[in-house]
Amino acid sequence: MAGSDSGGGAGLQADLHTFAAHGVHGTSVVTAITAQNTRGVTAARAVGADLVRAQLDAVLGDFAVAAVKTGMLGSGELLAVVAEYGRDDRLPNLVVDPVMVATTGDTLFEGDPTAYLRGLGPLATVLTPNLIEAQLLLGRAIASVEEMREAARALATFGPRAVLVKGGHLGGPTAEKAAIDVLWCDGQMLDLAAPRVATRNDHGTGCTLASAIAARIALEHPLTQAIAGAKAYVTEALKAGAAWRLGTGPGPVHHHHGRKSTAL
Repeated sequence: MAGSDSGGGAGLQADLHTFAAHGVHGTSVVTAITAQNTRGVTAARAVGADLVRAQLDAVLGDFAVAAVKTGMLGSGELLAVVAEYGRDDRLPNLVVDPVMVATTGDTLFEGDPTAYLRGLGPLATVLTPNLIEAQLLLGRAIASVEEMREAARALATFGPRAVLVKGGHLGGPTAEKAAIDVLWCDGQMLDLAAPRVATRNDHGTGCTLASAIAARIALEHPLTQAIAGAKAYVTEALKAGAAWRLGTGPGPVHHHHGRKSTAL
């Protein structure tokens, strides 16, 4: 469940690329349509709640869904629809990426950020906020790895089985060399670190990571391994797409880095 990115690097398009790269079949519920490219978002419109419900009923009524990933929901109304289906046990292995603000600074959620925690926190298997989103959810600044750990603990009190606070926006000497995410899962705290990749092409990394987690859960990977493996997948996708020049701004990652094109 996500918004459509007309530039093809994030949102629904990134989700489906990621599912395909993992060898799982992705279905879709479109929650919003955006006009965007590598330079930013120029327009966005939420899909009506009735049509979102119709898409959910169509997919859930026909497919044996193994995992669900939410991205851009756009409004409190659509978030409430997702929560309703979740409370009815219709959204198994729910991975919630609380998309509220684009990397470019564009607002992608019109509503109270804490509604994510009240509505979807108790229903989520994994919650994957980046640093900006975690700050909005908790209403406080997060400026260090230790504060990321404190944020993960605080977010976990709202009910998700696992919380991954992503540190891609973290500053400081350590963050210049390593991308550190903090994972709280089943009562344990882990730091997931990977070398920081020198690239401008990081559009859609949050969508891609959450979708990779959902795909690996669908493939029955143990939860901690699914999350750590998804981070490794995104790191390799960043490396593989570093030389791309698709558009004049931050481009997409290489979702299919593990496969050679049959055209080549």
